[in-house]
Amino acid sequence: MGKIMKAFPYKRVAVIGCPGGGKSTFSRALRDRVDLPLYHLDVIYWRDDRTHLSKEEFYPLMQEIIARDEWIMDGNYGSTMEWRISACDLLIFLDYPAEVCLEGVRARRGQKRSDMPWVEEGDDQEFLEFIRAFETESRPRILELIGKYPDKAVVTFRTREEAEGYLAGLEG
Repeated sequence: MGKIMKAFPYKRVAVIGCPGGGKSTFSRALRDRVDLPLYHLDVIYWRDDRTHLSKEEFYPLMQEIIARDEWIMDGNYGSTMEWRISACDLLIFLDYPAEVCLEGVRARRGQKRSDMPWVEEGDDQEFLEFIRAFETESRPRILELIGKYPDKAVVTFRTREEAEGYLAGLEG
């Protein structure tokens, strides 16, 4: 007999946080427990050749997915973050220190992933600087957006262990 899952009251879940924090890994694990469709924003936005969709292509796709009854979406994409926060039932914020996220980027280097259309190789200094600056540059905006929607259920994890404990708690 399979695992018995606890009832999960949410149908639209946004998972956000610093790159390298494990948003996609967490989202896949959540999907496996609650059986909601999963959308990785990196897969939607990026092409295999490392070019990306224009805003005119990306925004309608985002709006179409957001309008669906059920979803888990992982990714930041600041220009569309408020759309997801305003539409979600549950916001999960992986609020990890930069070093944890940098370690996550190092650990996934050279590995094929279902949430990215190419294999990351080597160091992208601009990307690493974005991660280092996330706490002071991006995090305040995220907290401001969260504050705009006090009716939303928000779960913030500060460690990977907290996130793993939450996922374990969803199992019977």
